[in-house]
Amino acid sequence: MPIALISTIDRQARDRPRARAVGDRHQWLDYAELAGRLQAARAALRGLDLAAGDRVVLWAGKSVDTVVWLLAMLAEDIVPAPAHPGLKPEQVDHQLARCEARGLLADRARLRQYGQSAFEADWGWWAAGVDAPQGLPSPDANGAVGLPPRETGRFPDRLAMLFFTSGSTGLPKGVMVSEGNLDAGTEVVADYLGLRKDDIIAAVLPLAFDYGLSQVTTGLSVGAAVYLDDYLLPADLKRPLLREHVSVLAGTPGLLVPLSRQPWLSEAPALRVLTNSGGALPTAAVRRLREARPATRLFLMYGLTEAFRATFLPPDEVDAHPDSIGYPLPGTTIGLVDADGRLLGAGETGELVQGGPLVAQGYINDPEASAQRFRSPPRGWPDEAAERVVFSGDRVRMDKAGRLYFEGRLDEQIKVAGFRISPEEIESVAHAAPGIDEAVAVGVSDTESGNQRLVLHVAPHRADIEALRHHLRLHLAPYQQPAAIVAHAALPRSANGKFDRQALTNTGNAYNTGETH
Repeated sequence: MPIALISTIDRQARDRPRARAVGDRHQWLDYAELAGRLQAARAALRGLDLAAGDRVVLWAGKSVDTVVWLLAMLAEDIVPAPAHPGLKPEQVDHQLARCEARGLLADRARLRQYGQSAFEADWGWWAAGVDAPQGLPSPDANGAVGLPPRETGRFPDRLAMLFFTSGSTGLPKGVMVSEGNLDAGTEVVADYLGLRKDDIIAAVLPLAFDYGLSQVTTGLSVGAAVYLDDYLLPADLKRPLLREHVSVLAGTPGLLVPLSRQPWLSEAPALRVLTNSGGALPTAAVRRLREARPATRLFLMYGLTEAFRATFLPPDEVDAHPDSIGYPLPGTTIGLVDADGRLLGAGETGELVQGGPLVAQGYINDPEASAQRFRSPPRGWPDEAAERVVFSGDRVRMDKAGRLYFEGRLDEQIKVAGFRISPEEIESVAHAAPGIDEAVAVGVSDTESGNQRLVLHVAPHRADIEALRHHLRLHLAPYQQPAAIVAHAALPRSANGKFDRQALTNTGNAYNTGETH
């Protein structure tokens, strides 16, 4: 089987058939059941006459079935492009067009958002150029057993998945993840986290987020159990941590900061590993987590979708260096460069550049954006065999021991609770609302949470803010909704006539010159 993960699932089904594999609030599957459902889903996909390499957007809520379809696509050499379940239809349309997808595989709730109110099947397939979806058999239906792979052997350079991520400008771009990227990332993360067969791993982050899907791939790769759930409020974590006895939990600062304040956190009976990525975790939150869970191993990590994971800080260094994102992963090369692309040394701050087996293949159907981010290594790069590295756009400092510290973005990209948000996408939607003449979206640092808050500045001052909020809810995902909207008589501009984003990012200037809603 071309993806190592699929072979591992088959092996676990033979060796440990009754061991729990994947579950959600409604059901648990053991490895034998997972393998059987996987075969049924593969048979259903073959009935759609999809060819190896075809791209398919998967738009669904988080569930056992969603995981089965994802795995089935990987097994059939079909390239899944998971879409966040909170996206609006026009945003999913962009993903379909950008990756030239053969079609959309969606659950009933998402298909109804497309206006298919009469659709009753649990899952539907909507092929490109076809007006109405067709029903698909549920992945738990009886299907062919022991389907042979489309091809045998390993194909590390072949496209395996697409993760859509927003840049500082423009609409979301599809990051091309190869089979080699997926296999290497799964193996290295499972290894340094020390994942075990007896672990129960919580997957509470979105599966359209590479860090979220990683909980599934790394867990199944070692024969562990993966529990799927959704997170909105800290109380949502009581079920996985207290009732399901989860032993491994991955979070972003938006999840871990409020969790660190919960008095019941110390009661979690099995939690042995906590991981953070998607933004720097504030030192105060690190201290609270360590106080509540002194025996739990806390991994402070850093990564970007274009290269999955770059660094981690060993747990035994967290107390002494709670603000660090750690050292490069095994097999990964990290360097810092100045504005002229020159490599920097210890004690200096520059843009983080990553090389190695986790660097993705670029952005699908976007050669210009790919050329800007994925480039040849800078002069003096330690890995002489490297042909391509990724420039992160993040400012990072290195201390004399080689530890790295995240210091912020070089561009105007906004990062909220681990999600990268394009200001341009928010602004284009706001501009389409009645009565809005000008709109600028910025990220404002929240010192309490360590996250950024999305603030939308609009003009004129008399704009109907409630109507604007209603418009934004109709056309943007929940994580893209502004925390505050500030109305101005006119937005400030720089000397060259462009909007002065720096002035608007300055909370003092912004809130003193307008009315906050």
